[in-house]
Amino acid sequence: MEITIEDETDEEIAQAIATAVSEHLGVPVELRDRGGGDLAAAGENWDEEAAVVTEREERIREEIENIMSGGPDRGFDKIDELGKVFVRDRLNMIFDRIEYEDGTFARHTDDDDLPGDGLLTGIGTIDGRKVAFTANDYTVKAGSLGQMGVEKVIRIQERAMDLDIPMLRLVDSTGARLNADEREPGDTHMDRYRGGKMFYNQCIMSGQIPQIGVLYGPDVAGSAYTPVFCDYLIMVEDISGMAIASPRIVRAMTGENVSGMQELGGPHLHAQHSGSCDIVVPDEETAAEKVKDVLGLIPQNYAEQPPQVPGQPPKKNPKGLDQVIPDEPNKAYDVHDVIDRVVDRDSFLELKPDFRPELVTGLGRIDGRTVGIVANQPNHVSGAIFPDSADKGAGFVWTCDAYNIPLVYLCDTPGYMIGSAVEKEGVLRKGRKFIYATSNAQVPKFCVITRKAYGAGIYAMAGPSFGPDATLALPSAEISVMGPDAAVNALFADTIEDMEGDAKDAFIESAKEEFDKYIDIRAQASQMEVDELLPAGDLRKQLERRLDTYCGNKRREERPRHHGTVFF
Repeated sequence: MEITIEDETDEEIAQAIATAVSEHLGVPVELRDRGGGDLAAAGENWDEEAAVVTEREERIREEIENIMSGGPDRGFDKIDELGKVFVRDRLNMIFDRIEYEDGTFARHTDDDDLPGDGLLTGIGTIDGRKVAFTANDYTVKAGSLGQMGVEKVIRIQERAMDLDIPMLRLVDSTGARLNADEREPGDTHMDRYRGGKMFYNQCIMSGQIPQIGVLYGPDVAGSAYTPVFCDYLIMVEDISGMAIASPRIVRAMTGENVSGMQELGGPHLHAQHSGSCDIVVPDEETAAEKVKDVLGLIPQNYAEQPPQVPGQPPKKNPKGLDQVIPDEPNKAYDVHDVIDRVVDRDSFLELKPDFRPELVTGLGRIDGRTVGIVANQPNHVSGAIFPDSADKGAGFVWTCDAYNIPLVYLCDTPGYMIGSAVEKEGVLRKGRKFIYATSNAQVPKFCVITRKAYGAGIYAMAGPSFGPDATLALPSAEISVMGPDAAVNALFADTIEDMEGDAKDAFIESAKEEFDKYIDIRAQASQMEVDELLPAGDLRKQLERRLDTYCGNKRREERPRHHGTVFF
């Protein structure tokens, strides 16, 4: 019998507990800590002299040890040259313990020795939670995927779905193995039960179990879809990259001359321009830390709640929130100063921080509960919503809804960006995704209007009509179809055009004052256009109490349809 002890326990006390429980139940007992480490054991004491290791068993053990040591020396020389860590050391950075592996002997025969077929799969424990994994071994043919490697991936995917546990993909592969021979004829991506099945499974897994990817090398061609199908993707600087084709193939097929993988598909390209990467890290140690950070904020699967931990006070005093937000609707400030007064200290993990920074998205905690933060950033293009930031927001909201992560929207936006450039980029088509995701999300969601909420921006940010469990407004809030300047120009364009000088300025100022009365938040609160108008310094406490009320209690609705037609 295995028993996990949550609290810290010294060795002497642990042994006493194990002995007492074993004697009471009459069975052997093993005590473990939360991370799965052994603390003490009691019960049957096997006679060591009765242990017989035969030559046959010894040969198998030697073979296993040889396989687990990885590929040839030249493979280790290559990872040393690239500054990479051996795959088993990589696993040890992340996992507290590897419970077991499958397919150790894949491609291991007298005339065909590719240890594990260049891929490790199994189940491990991280902070007491079971996690399935795949990990390419770059010392074996540069981590390329062969038929048995593909088979191992498919099997562990199926087991992860059966167990409803997260899937961790440690990707360090050059893609499909192309040097096929009579023992591995043809390619591996077309057959019904071959490579394509891996990607099919990733699609089916989506929204059922969290998928976390870490990219350690240049990943090209079809296998580059493995990391982008993950819910959360971490890329390691200098050594990772992903693209549909290598620089050499790009040059040969299109004539475009790119200097290398970093230019074609490196971490910063995908973090800043494509939006495919959630987090860029400087080294493998930091990658391991970020995997644990992400896992600590998300549940095991779609049916469970995210883990709850003891709450911590915010990094900055919540009572200082009002002074952060300027009176002037167009004056810039950093929304991180708001977030630092709302979420628990050191809990905020921003995702895609360099991609369309006018919208801030990330996971954090409020009083120990995981929340997804969606916040307009007035410091960047006034917090206007562009086509790609709408796409970013939609994907984040949809993922939070899939995994029972409540949403807190911090709204301060002039609305969707206007102009011919954004129309060409699909501001309407991409913009609808954000509104659609917000409308359909059924997790607890709270809209906080910190300052301006103009136009359709409030739709995307979970305004009153879009199913929030509360719309909260601060005294600095302004809700309107447009800002005062735009409204005056829209209403009085002809009048203003015929005026000049001081008279024109006085008329515009008078019209804006009248408009300000129309959008006064106190008047709107009196008409119940918001659920509550509250002092800014009370926001953190209000969110704590509302989350405590709704989390785990809000009922999801079955809807009479297969799915919506707005596609992400």
